Amino acid sequence: MSSLLSRITQTPGQCGGKPCIRGMRIRVADILEMLAENVSSTEILENFPDLELADIQACLIFAARRTDFPRLTA
Repeated sequence: MSSLLSRITQTPGQCGGKPCIRGMRIRVADILEMLAENVSSTEILENFPDLELADIQACLIFAARRTDFPRLTA
């Protein structure tokens, strides 16, 4: 799991400091939006030949970890 997350990078000055894939100018948010619009992983990989399937998986894990908030109980 952590090896996949190491594919996500954030560099000040690159893409506004937004999370990207392996230092490339391909933002995690862009991949997630394409997946949400029912673009298949195969199609994404065809359109972005520098990407690997593990990069798409890393985006999904990254997003899942960002939304895993602790529940507060009263």
